Amino acid sequence: MYFPASNAICRLLNQDRAAHGIRCMVQPTGGSMHNLQAIRFDGLEFGVVQSDLQFHAYNGSGGFEHDGAFDGLRAVFSLHPEPFTVIARADSGIRVFDDLAGKRVNIGNPGSGQRATMEVVMQAMGWGLDSFAQVTELSPARQAQALCDNDVDAIVYAVGHPSIAIHDATACDTVLVKVDNPAIRALVDKHEYYSMATIAGGMYRGAEDDTPTFGMRATLVASADVPEMVTYQLARTIFENLDQFRGLHSALNGLDRNEMVNEALSAKMHAGAKSYFQEVGLLG
Repeated sequence: MYFPASNAICRLLNQDRAAHGIRCMVQPTGGSMHNLQAIRFDGLEFGVVQSDLQFHAYNGSGGFEHDGAFDGLRAVFSLHPEPFTVIARADSGIRVFDDLAGKRVNIGNPGSGQRATMEVVMQAMGWGLDSFAQVTELSPARQAQALCDNDVDAIVYAVGHPSIAIHDATACDTVLVKVDNPAIRALVDKHEYYSMATIAGGMYRGAEDDTPTFGMRATLVASADVPEMVTYQLARTIFENLDQFRGLHSALNGLDRNEMVNEALSAKMHAGAKSYFQEVGLLG
């Protein structure tokens, strides 16, 4: 979802390149953790990241203790909700999240948001790697095939819905797993960047009923070094063309302009974006 969402942003921004002179290019990366580190150390200007990892990077917590608080991280706006999604083989006996113990589980590749979130959830559950019969670190692009090939019993993903990756994973006989228990609810109650969520039934094969889980949001962040004019123009372009932006991918359909500005943003807002949002009355 991050790549098509970023493509949608660049597509709209590049439409008026002749007027503002900004060129927007998308590059694929390893995920949220990679994006945050690349903005901090490698000159990446913008990145799409999970809201929980935005919080941890800005505050130097979670997996960012070694580097300390990233004072130069800036929020731009929020994007789509990202429910924590667990898919299991139908013959695995896994129906609720607790059932993952003792099974073969793909926990995600290092540097990805799904891996970082899974580690947080494992800690909340009191699990370690030895809680599973087998642990793999496959990327999102490879895990669906591994599930259908019976190389793993379950995979995890934090993603907006509907998702082609989840569609691929449910092409074989699978179930969406309920992620709702006292440990998960305590985790959500403790952290402002999490909330309970529902994956609507009927989107995927074998998942006719709603699936309860929790999740976060995808967020667009930037380096504080990006000129104010650039983030002002980016925010203006997206919000003045929000209907068109929503139509560029199905997971963007439900975007609400007030939520995009006021929810799931832990880092200080970039001055350019803030200036635009105040100008149009979305910020006080």
